[in-house]
Amino acid sequence: MRWSDLFQGSARTPSIPEGVVVFAVGDIHGRADLADRILDVVRAEAEDTPASRVILVGLGDYVDRGPQSCEVIDTLVDLHTHPKIEMRCLRGNHEHVLVDFLDNAAAGPAWCEFGGRETLASYNIKAPADPLDAPAWEATRAKFNATLPLAHRAFLQTLALRCVIGDYVFVHAGLRPGVSLQRQRENDMLWIREPFLNGRRLFPKMVVHGHTPTETVHVDDRRIGLDTGAYATGVLSAIRLEGRARHLIHTTPNAGRVDLSSIEI
Repeated sequence: MRWSDLFQGSARTPSIPEGVVVFAVGDIHGRADLADRILDVVRAEAEDTPASRVILVGLGDYVDRGPQSCEVIDTLVDLHTHPKIEMRCLRGNHEHVLVDFLDNAAAGPAWCEFGGRETLASYNIKAPADPLDAPAWEATRAKFNATLPLAHRAFLQTLALRCVIGDYVFVHAGLRPGVSLQRQRENDMLWIREPFLNGRRLFPKMVVHGHTPTETVHVDDRRIGLDTGAYATGVLSAIRLEGRARHLIHTTPNAGRVDLSSIEI
């Protein structure tokens, strides 16, 4: 059987099981101010919907680059106790490197080059200025371990790599074409760009992902990309899925405040 034969006609019009509403949120990257607006929509839905289940999928990269990584993790940890929201938080490459730094000070300079410095600052820790100062990085690692709340550590260390709901598969970066879901490599699910982004092979399920920022949400018959560069653009994007209906939700910076917009796709 060919990879594309697994479609069985369903992935072009993918659906979510009856009685379930799914929200998937793109890369937050330390923008708690934007995440709070999106998550307010999820909370309101959980209180008012007749659906039996409301599932929130985080696509990873909650930390780094933006100024409020600690606050973002606080919010996501708190949502795990919400009685009407099922959390499915996935690991991004930025969480992967953060967790590596907890055990390995040598990972610090590279992590801080792509946003770790801002994450440390959100925990009131200043990263060393010299990438070659090994004792300073070891001291920073030790301080971060001592400062990081246990609930944050547990959250970061137990993130899943992917989840499947109905005709959708959710993953941080993407999937390698031609490889079954069960045999996908962790490195690809966290880091892949090509050949995933511009490939032509159809996947058995519609892939919803983040990782690669685009000016607007990308939608085609293979994938939905929700990373709109929130930390830099002020636009955090999410999608609401119910049955075969799909609605995009995103923040829109407007004269110093954050508005929300929703469109059907």
